[in-house]
Amino acid sequence: MEQTLWQAVHKLAPLRPEFVSVTYGAGGTTRERTHATVCRLQKETGIPAAAHLTCVGATREEIDAIARTYWDSGIRHIVALRGDPPTGVGTAYEPHPGGYAYAADLVEGLKRVADFEISVAAYPESHPQAASAAHDLDNLKRKIDAGATRAITQFFFDVGAYMGFVERAAAAGITVPIVPGILPITNFTRAIEFAGSCGAAIPPWMADLFAGLDDDPDTRQLVAATVAVEQCRLLHAEGIGNFHFYTLNRAELTVGICHMLGVRPKREAAEAKLAAAAS
Repeated sequence: MEQTLWQAVHKLAPLRPEFVSVTYGAGGTTRERTHATVCRLQKETGIPAAAHLTCVGATREEIDAIARTYWDSGIRHIVALRGDPPTGVGTAYEPHPGGYAYAADLVEGLKRVADFEISVAAYPESHPQAASAAHDLDNLKRKIDAGATRAITQFFFDVGAYMGFVERAAAAGITVPIVPGILPITNFTRAIEFAGSCGAAIPPWMADLFAGLDDDPDTRQLVAATVAVEQCRLLHAEGIGNFHFYTLNRAELTVGICHMLGVRPKREAAEAKLAAAAS
């Protein structure tokens, strides 16, 4: 998995993304391994790296120490999340004794440690454990008020749901960017499992598009890229200019999607400009 991660990083690096986020378990399963991956990514690629931190399994003092280590290593961006319960997705969440209870508390604590850029999660179709959509939006507002500078949404496929969510957020006084999370589908069955655990709806037409492609990866890749590109184009038509791709350590689809959207390696763009001038 670590080898797959670095292959993805090197393939995506020429596109010069604004940042690359690294979750727990990327290249390993411990915080220490994640820290090493984040620092190596920023040092070797020059791409700003964002490290995930959660409230799960650590005291406030332990999390603060991790954050200070990141800051001292030159990492300025944290993705602050509540995290899934240690007993598994779908089970009841219990805050760690002595830890940060929820993401808003974590954001506030991180801001006391250093002036981090902080991204937090947002749910266009509501967090599955939220009491209501209004309650979920209030929770996002608390995270922003605590010092978050950006929200990144859970993946979704209904552009209307996202746009409605952005409008409700603006009405609630949320003014930070709400970046849409885009999931290029490499495995439709797995995407259904992800959607079930995070409250994202899978449109019926999508199941029909991927029907019969389990043993045809080439066609599945083509369909997946087309779906994601169309989603991004619809969002762009609504004035959305930034996208956060969930690559799952697989770069091919994201690179292809970016190419179709006009995002190309900087070197290629410069060469094309030079060729045009010469002609």
